[in-house]
Amino acid sequence: MTDSKSTYTPPLRYNWLTPIYDTVIRALTRETAWRSALIQQIDPSPDDRILDVGCGTGTLAVELNKLVPEAEIIGIDPDTAALGRALAKVDPRTQSLRFLEGFLSELSLPLNWKPNKIVSSLVFHQTPETMKRELLFTMRDLLAENGEIHIADYGFQKGPVMRALFRMTVQMLDGVADTQPNADGILPELMREVGLTVDAGRTLPTPTGSISLYRTTPRGMQQP
Repeated sequence: MTDSKSTYTPPLRYNWLTPIYDTVIRALTRETAWRSALIQQIDPSPDDRILDVGCGTGTLAVELNKLVPEAEIIGIDPDTAALGRALAKVDPRTQSLRFLEGFLSELSLPLNWKPNKIVSSLVFHQTPETMKRELLFTMRDLLAENGEIHIADYGFQKGPVMRALFRMTVQMLDGVADTQPNADGILPELMREVGLTVDAGRTLPTPTGSISLYRTTPRGMQQP
């Protein structure tokens, strides 16, 4: 998300699979369970400014907008096809939800717009380790004072069953190089490395491995 399209992986690795992304995620990841838990953790309020990093087809951003239509929400993603599907989900009368095409940086956001909540779901396991670190750095630097980051992604795969499911599904599709660090539990380590606290939330088993929720804030920042 902070680099060129040469390093970008489409939602299901291949562009031709993007049209079935929502169906696959819904069927194979217990999406209702983990996304509901993530939204509960985000706890959106009317005065929030929420940035959805790697928003893909926009499901999370749209759900947040429906829950709290007064909140300012921006979804950002470099995938033109995925954003097209995101826009199709939005009520044309909606003024508080926008989608931007591009990679995460201060320059990619509206001038002087700083989110107090940054969210991301199922993005980190598809990025190289260096980009995982860069994403966390950038998220930390973009946050408004007393802001927080909420992440849902494949984390540490505990036990032989979850490891096997992850290997036979996610790694078969997305490869091993980018996904294995997640399965080994690297995300909390990287959060600490870039100066973020680590507050682990729920971990939900799915047919594709376990998905973990994290809430982080810049170290030393007052908790809301």
